[in-house]
Amino acid sequence: EVQLVESGGGSVQAGGSLRLSCAAASFTFDDHALGWFRQAPGKEREGISCLNGRDGRTFYADSVKGRFTMSRDNAKNSVTLQMNSLKAEDTAVYYCGLIDPWFGTTCPLTPEFYAWGQGTLVTVSS
Repeated sequence: EVQLVESGGGSVQAGGSLRLSCAAASFTFDDHALGWFRQAPGKEREGISCLNGRDGRTFYADSVKGRFTMSRDNAKNSVTLQMNSLKAEDTAVYYCGLIDPWFGTTCPLTPEFYAWGQGTLVTVSS
């Protein structure tokens, strides 16, 4: 089992930026998928970005495409979510997820199969 730890959340004005990070002790398998999900108050958990560990390809929900960028640092077993042009509706608890192993050619933006970190709160004020 791996432990995922998110960090970098906070409060920011609309239009600002935040960088979230997720660190894992290790990935058991090279073939894996990483994801960023968020859950706003009263809402279901929403997949916003994922990364296929086999080729590094990333995928984004329409709600964040062009504003958020997901990347990984394999040497550090970490993944980052750079969030720019933040909007009030981005306010949520953000969760890092891991599927290990994962042999798909893409990665899912649905929560099935992911293990989660504890989450980090992002509050965007207008």
